[in-house]
Amino acid sequence: MGIIAWIIFGGLAGWVGSMLMGTDGSQGLFLNIVVGIIGALVGGFVFSALGAEPVTGFDFYSFGVAVVGSVIAIWAVQMMSGA
Repeated sequence: MGIIAWIIFGGLAGWVGSMLMGTDGSQGLFLNIVVGIIGALVGGFVFSALGAEPVTGFDFYSFGVAVVGSVIAIWAVQMMSGA
């Protein structure tokens, strides 16, 4: 995927992840993009460790992997910050 696709994909995955975790009001567009891209990396690592496919492109499966990773990333930040 190109950089523009990663930004769009990350923004969408980060936005959905933040809505699921209830942090959407405190995150802006930039943070949603960052969380989504980090979430895609985290989700890809977790799914690979479990024997499943990581992020494979711009499709529904990869979007689900990125959303799961975004939720994990937001949860980890909340646990470290004590929020």
